[in-house]
Amino acid sequence: MSAAFVHRFEPATAAGVAPVLLLHGTGGDENDLMPLGRTVAPGAALLSPRGQVLEHGMPRFFRRLAEGVFDEKDVRRRALDLANFIADARERHGLAAPLALGYSNGANIAAAVLLLRPDALAGAILLRAMVPLAEPPRIELNGQPVLIVSGGQDPIARPDNAVRLADLLRRAGAAVEHEILPAGHALSNLDVALARRWWNEVGSRTGAALVS
Repeated sequence: MSAAFVHRFEPATAAGVAPVLLLHGTGGDENDLMPLGRTVAPGAALLSPRGQVLEHGMPRFFRRLAEGVFDEKDVRRRALDLANFIADARERHGLAAPLALGYSNGANIAAAVLLLRPDALAGAILLRAMVPLAEPPRIELNGQPVLIVSGGQDPIARPDNAVRLADLLRRAGAAVEHEILPAGHALSNLDVALARRWWNEVGSRTGAALVS
């Protein structure tokens, strides 16, 4: 039984397209990334939960001890809760395993799910992501596709941290593409273009494989 997440769901309007799990950043909610999901993955089913942790009234997906310092016990608990929610939503809506599209805190929880419950996701687009766990378990990602997009001037999710995340996922067997843009922590049009290009290459192929 999964923990209840406030969420939005939009069914697919196109066949053979992988569903998308949208994961917002700190202070966002289940509505924030819906436009981005429609732009990056047109026609895909969209599942967008709201983080259950509040930090000064702002929703997040897990607790942190300070800027860039995560409560890793809570990361593990919340990642498993999210994985259970995904499983329930898949059964309820008849979905294949989704590709995650996460920003900042949402990208970090998506990375944690990949490392703790790799069966829950088919891959991920991680925008401004960091390493979520200092000592993740040994897992096998079996070529799952992952796009990481970092900002070269990002003071929060520093690109050197994202390089470590990319290496960690590659060692686990993921097919990782890591791009560093001339940007800070905020998303730019370049992020959207990169995510759309990657989706065009990976999302439709993943969707076709999942329904074949």
